[in-house]
Amino acid sequence: MKDNDASQWLSVAGEAARRAGASLLHSTQNGRNIITDKERDVKIAADGNSESIILNYLQEHSAFSILSEERGLVERNYRSMVWIVDPLDGSLNYSRGIPFCCVSIGLWEENRPVLGVIYDFHRAEFYSGIAGEGAWCNEREIKASDVNRKENAVLCTGFPVNTDFSAESLMTFIQKIQQYKKIRLLGSAALSLAYVASGRADAYMEDDIMIWDVAAGLAIASGSGCLLNINNGTKSNSLHVAASNGNLQLT
Repeated sequence: MKDNDASQWLSVAGEAARRAGASLLHSTQNGRNIITDKERDVKIAADGNSESIILNYLQEHSAFSILSEERGLVERNYRSMVWIVDPLDGSLNYSRGIPFCCVSIGLWEENRPVLGVIYDFHRAEFYSGIAGEGAWCNEREIKASDVNRKENAVLCTGFPVNTDFSAESLMTFIQKIQQYKKIRLLGSAALSLAYVASGRADAYMEDDIMIWDVAAGLAIASGSGCLLNINNGTKSNSLHVAASNGNLQLT
């Protein structure tokens, strides 16, 4: 994708995210009501409202296909380019009044991140990035940290809805994370990746995380100089993901 094309689509994604974020910020209590609560996955009314705003804008301003958390794949003229949308990452946080959630919109081409935007509407922090090119927060350039030892590093991680909570699986997880200085489970994979991209944290990893949770964050992290490790997960539309500031070895 040419640089001017990337800037154009970054602007489109940004406007869609800002419109959805404004709606979420001013949503009434009805928007926080839980619609479905299945096992460890919670859906609230605001998810659908935000998604409608985003999809309507993206469909009006591009002909790319769209993969969204709530509606699945919407195939359009250009199938190799796909918008990947999480209309509200951190739904449970949002429903409980925990101000750590965001709107996340990524653009991928043939299974690789191209660009992304993440809008933390509570903090008015708008992250954007073009994979391999650059990343910004509120239009100021951001870079990954220079921490180079895991014992000094902050790792963001979590337990996605697909997590295997068997004793064996949890022990493997503990072995992976115990080398780090601090562990943060923030409840939003998108913002966790944005924090790695901006140097607030140093690494991120989750297994079987849904692609819409990380699509934008991976593009932004790549733009800020992070190293990425992306593999297919065990579930449909899930990924095994690791990202580091570029100095820490991915595990």
